[in-house]
Amino acid sequence: MTPTRVARFCERFGLRVPILSAPMAGACPPALAVAVAEAGGMGAAGVVLDGPERIAEWTAEFRAGSSGALQLNLWIPDEPVDDPARVAAASAFLGRFGTPGGPGPAAPVFAEQCDAVLAARPTAVSSIMGVFDAGYVARLHEAGVAWFACATTLDEALAAQEAGADAVVAQGMEAGGHRGTFDPAAAESTTVGLFALVPRLADGLDVPVIAAGGIADGRGAAAAIALGASAVQVGTALLRTPEAAIAPEWAASLTGLAPEATRTTRAYTGRLARAAPTPYVTAWAAPDAPLPAPYPQQRALVARVRRGEPAGLDRSNHWAGQSAALATAEPAGEVVTRMWREARELLSP
Repeated sequence: MTPTRVARFCERFGLRVPILSAPMAGACPPALAVAVAEAGGMGAAGVVLDGPERIAEWTAEFRAGSSGALQLNLWIPDEPVDDPARVAAASAFLGRFGTPGGPGPAAPVFAEQCDAVLAARPTAVSSIMGVFDAGYVARLHEAGVAWFACATTLDEALAAQEAGADAVVAQGMEAGGHRGTFDPAAAESTTVGLFALVPRLADGLDVPVIAAGGIADGRGAAAAIALGASAVQVGTALLRTPEAAIAPEWAASLTGLAPEATRTTRAYTGRLARAAPTPYVTAWAAPDAPLPAPYPQQRALVARVRRGEPAGLDRSNHWAGQSAALATAEPAGEVVTRMWREARELLSP
């Protein structure tokens, strides 16, 4: 039988199934969020790269297709790292992959993004890489908007709970995309697997735990719930769906990808993340490769080459969790429905 905590979570956040789409910046168009929400889960958007106007547009597109639950995600900004030599070395190495174009648009202002996601009134605003300040948390709660905080350790999760988080996303090291460690320098050494992390957080927190990382079918969802999660969050499992509409090269890199073949890399943005082993990613792991520039300078350098004349640089960041081989090219709503049906069967006595 489904644990009572799952039923409580679903009732609180207006879900029929305890499955959340991961807020994947650059890979969560409104159509994907609509499909997940209409299947009874929670749709999502990662808006770290979006200004207020785009956040409003995206939310309007979602609401034109669904009245279901929605999560909008923001990154807590890193403290700036001033290392001109490292940036210069990374820029020179990127010259192997094309000629840079002109500067792009200015990066969004974090405070303006915070205002925009609050104005959008999603079901939840989520954070990664840290915690929101007390004033913003109060504004969220006054508006009836929940805060989901990503954490990779119990210490991070306790800090989020103390700061007012309504739920904690337990991100295992299996997850595709960026590691959510609060300290960017600690990302390589903070590699706790999901099925060690979930019970530790479930035992140590008073708020619900949402399991994320390596979950791509009903077996993974059932296991996470059995270990104490109230819901699961899936990203790579949805990347090959037609609604995600990722680049064909990225989708192809996920097909049959073995767990051990994925790579953690800072090559795309300067923040550690798990990706498919493309030639570009592999090149940055070679003995002669420099350290990528710090975040967000590396992201800006990569973007400039993509705007110029790229040669050998991936068109998009090929994020891939360790369960990538389980991802299927079926509609997102069917993925969510099947995953929960399989999980329920496994959880039933």
